[in-house]
Amino acid sequence: MANNQNNLGQRLALGLAWFSIGLGLAQILAPRRMAQTVGMKKSKSNTLMRMLGAREITSGIGILTQRKTSKWLLARVAGDAMDLAILGSAFSSKRSDRNRVIAATAAVAGVSALDLYCSRQLSRNGSDTKKIQVRKSITIGRSPEDLYEFWRHFDRLPVIMNHLVSVEPIGHDRWHWVAKAPAGKTVEWDAELIEDDPNELIAWRSLKGSQVDNAGVIQFERAPAGRGTIVHVELEYSPPAGMIGAKIAKLFHVAPEQQIGIDLRRFKQLMETGEIARTEGQSAGRATSTSKKYDDYVRA
Repeated sequence: MANNQNNLGQRLALGLAWFSIGLGLAQILAPRRMAQTVGMKKSKSNTLMRMLGAREITSGIGILTQRKTSKWLLARVAGDAMDLAILGSAFSSKRSDRNRVIAATAAVAGVSALDLYCSRQLSRNGSDTKKIQVRKSITIGRSPEDLYEFWRHFDRLPVIMNHLVSVEPIGHDRWHWVAKAPAGKTVEWDAELIEDDPNELIAWRSLKGSQVDNAGVIQFERAPAGRGTIVHVELEYSPPAGMIGAKIAKLFHVAPEQQIGIDLRRFKQLMETGEIARTEGQSAGRATSTSKKYDDYVRA
């Protein structure tokens, strides 16, 4: 039930954000028409409408890109109160269309109630921080023991994960991760093991203050009829630049939900054939093998 409420609050916040951006663009690009729509007839309303539009766009972008969504929703509530005050002033003007002002006031009051409800819902359930969940599975023709042994050495993971620059130990069951980001940049974080069941499961989470708030688990389930191992991976992360950052990452093909599927196929290839075929730098797309074999990775 709590998860359903969290998901509802997040979806509502996303809808309010895009509504705010759309309304703001309309107010900036067509201020006179928007003023007429809400019953305002004064010539000065064009400037006022553009100012309100800029505020709406700022609030919408804030909801999409910042982790503390509830605070931006509260900012929208404050803006709604300002809009209601402006509409109240318009209602008393003889030059305004009172029927339209009344309709606009009812609409703003309704949206304000949604903003307040959504803010409280996210705050109460601790779901201010947007998280993306990724689940992938693959069957690999090797034993759970072999797969666990490779994965447990995190410093080997850049071999199968192109988006990783490095993974280095920094203490007991703690590792420092460096990953590629769009536009040639990198992001870094520290993570710790939170569960380690040999040959069955490995779970980790990032430490407080990391650039990327994330957690994950990989499970090794013996496949029926001796067909190897079913590998299940689950990730949960908060994009460093919020939902807009996540969408930009997808355009650059560096979003985790895209990467994990590729990484698992590379993992399968390495474990089953002993090497990974690459097409990087091949104009005709011909596959070439890595210079190291599987046994070299294990010995490293």
